[in-house]
Amino acid sequence: MNRWFECKVKYVRIDEQSGKDKKVSEVYLIDAVSFTDAECRINSELEQLVSGEFQVTDIKKAIYSDVFMNGEGDRWYKCKIKYSSVDESAGKEKQVTNQMLILANDLQGALENLSHSLSGMMVDYVITSIVESTIVDVIPYKEADKVI
Repeated sequence: MNRWFECKVKYVRIDEQSGKDKKVSEVYLIDAVSFTDAECRINSELEQLVSGEFQVTDIKKAIYSDVFMNGEGDRWYKCKIKYSSVDESAGKEKQVTNQMLILANDLQGALENLSHSLSGMMVDYVITSIVESTIVDVIPYKEADKVI
């Protein structure tokens, strides 16, 4: 099971239109086992992506039941779905809400990708919201990243 952390990073990059230095703050989603691991992994990844200095300003846990990286797109969308589940011990039906992240080019694409990704669910669900997130990139664990 993945444990996701949102890492906020600040750095200076050259603005493509004006050619001047521009301070930016970006959010990356990292698959990590702890806050320390998340900080280590984001530093390692950004050393390859960012020329110059950068600063990790915030790390917080992110609760996503699924992250769907399949499909084309350049934006990440937070999606919430709701479905009914039976609590066997109490014998009652309860509403379950899950938050997911999906890659798409636009809102319509996010809806289509989400519907396609959830097509195998055995229960009826309702999509309650789809919102564009501030996440720039998702960095999952690769086999080479795992410590033995």
